[in-house]
Amino acid sequence: MSQSADFMEMSEDDIRKHYDAAVAMLEGVDHTPRIATAKEAPKAEKSAGLGTRRRFRSTTPGLVTRSTARPEGVRLIERVEGVGDDALPSAVQASVLHGIRRAIAIGLAAGEAFSEATGLAELKKDNLAGRVAEARRAEFGELLAAEALATLFTFANATSYLLASHATEATVEIGAVEEVLTDNAQLALHGALWELDQDLTVFADDDAKLVATVLAYAEQLMEKSSLRAQNTPRLEAFNTTSYRVEADDLTINGFTPASAAKGSKLTMSFKKPNEVVGNHIAKYQSMKLAKMVMAYDFERKLNPFAELGGFIFTFMGDGAPGTGKTTLIQMMAGLMSGYCETAGYPFRYQNLSTDNIDSYQGKSGQNAKAFINNVIDPNVIGFGTIDDIDQLAGKRGDRQSSAGQLEITAVLMESFAGANTVVRGNCTFGMFSNYPENVDDALRQRAGARFLVDGPQTRDDYVDILNLLMGKNHDIPLGDFEPFAAQEIKKAVAASFDGHAKPHEEGLLRVYEKVSKDVGDLDTIAKMGTYLKAIQEADHRFTGRAIKNITDAVKVRAMDFELPDEWMEEPDLFLFKSYDEKKGMIEELRQPITTEMVIQEINRYADSEFRYADKSDEVAIANMVREFGLNEEAKKRYLELRG
Repeated sequence: MSQSADFMEMSEDDIRKHYDAAVAMLEGVDHTPRIATAKEAPKAEKSAGLGTRRRFRSTTPGLVTRSTARPEGVRLIERVEGVGDDALPSAVQASVLHGIRRAIAIGLAAGEAFSEATGLAELKKDNLAGRVAEARRAEFGELLAAEALATLFTFANATSYLLASHATEATVEIGAVEEVLTDNAQLALHGALWELDQDLTVFADDDAKLVATVLAYAEQLMEKSSLRAQNTPRLEAFNTTSYRVEADDLTINGFTPASAAKGSKLTMSFKKPNEVVGNHIAKYQSMKLAKMVMAYDFERKLNPFAELGGFIFTFMGDGAPGTGKTTLIQMMAGLMSGYCETAGYPFRYQNLSTDNIDSYQGKSGQNAKAFINNVIDPNVIGFGTIDDIDQLAGKRGDRQSSAGQLEITAVLMESFAGANTVVRGNCTFGMFSNYPENVDDALRQRAGARFLVDGPQTRDDYVDILNLLMGKNHDIPLGDFEPFAAQEIKKAVAASFDGHAKPHEEGLLRVYEKVSKDVGDLDTIAKMGTYLKAIQEADHRFTGRAIKNITDAVKVRAMDFELPDEWMEEPDLFLFKSYDEKKGMIEELRQPITTEMVIQEINRYADSEFRYADKSDEVAIANMVREFGLNEEAKKRYLELRG
């Protein structure tokens, strides 16, 4: 699988020529902080700017000397080698220094490439000669700031990537990065190394904490420089060009954090589609989506389904406990893992769980952001799940939601439908909940598709699930019954979709019947719009985002076909073809959109919103009734005590 068609190669020579400058920075730079303030070092352990137990080692044989660095001086080599009690640097310390040196060099190389591409290099020469025209001084300053941010982010990105394999379970909370300077690239790196030195002074008391501190700092620096870049002009040349560092298997793709194109080893127990009983629409859409993601083109970094409008980036599966949400996850992950193994594609599955909620301010949001970044990595096929999202993501305005839960909500909302969200079609996110009414309304509406996971429904479903779970260690006859005949997917799905010709929820059914009585059959865009407006009047949460989700679902229905199994089993038939060939093959299978499709999808989506609202109201009423009862009992006891 070729992955280099749309990359510019960053040669080893371009990187290594900056090694001397990188080493010079590590040996010592003088920097007086302009934004941040020095952190107080643990007493009797470290002092800012000086080593801990080992002093500066002269390169002159036989000469013993002490560090003469001024308080604002930064000697990062000395700082790293001063961690711990050993008189000699450890292998981990050497790896950290080598990683930071290479990351600085890669950052400088990226900045240099940006400078050449934008004309900044010529402006620098003119500036040295005092020839920058007055009309171009503003442009010169803006380009310097853009280069500084590109260099900073690339340095942090490369540091995180190169040292990730040395991470342990040790963690540190360093707080926000402050010394982010944009005068020029060199000053920006000096400020970054000064602040990293400050953090190492406070937190790095052993090798595990050393690596954890460097990685935490790199993550915070990426976050801060990325945010600054959103309001910084002239960064197009960096944002639109991808660089490849072949020796490190590193891809520099604008302000997107890099991660190794390796799949996570899954240890879950996979389920086959015939082992999912009931849940016909959810199962069918999950099977379709598993194949849709596989159409992703690694050279174009885009999926034809995403371009054609039939890709599900986010979906929500809801249902009562025990109806099969975990089984659906196991089935979908198993299908995607198997398809990727056949094609030789890297596959990454990750679940965001309640373990990611942290008591430290900002850490929960960082955990959620890392989860998102791992799954959306354009160099892998990704599947991210958020099980029990009602417990994980806080509901804004709910006093019971913790700060960590609200941080996760904010990250998920921005990532799933934010201003900078890019849907390439290489990954999908599934949110699952037994109580979706407890999920923040705005976050829930960011789920483009709804999978009602209602479990077995019919007598045949219950016979199938009993037969499946009983296993084979018995002699009880099956009886006059054809196993899994009721689970024949196309017939079951067709019946399920037809069942949404009218709404299921009582409140929505009343709206539907009133509009149908007033305007007749909903067979035109105008009549459908009238129905949508009536729904909005009945439920104010039914907004324009709901309409977008419905139209997206209709486009998915236009792609109401499964890619043939043989296309997954023999990659040359489809997966290994060019992007344009895959797009053409998909377009040939696309079906026309019908009135029935639109009505069914309006009813499916609105049914789910009415279901959530009814449950939410019932919960609120039950809580109020309980509080009234407690108040009455409290008054009764109070009067008894007074009497």
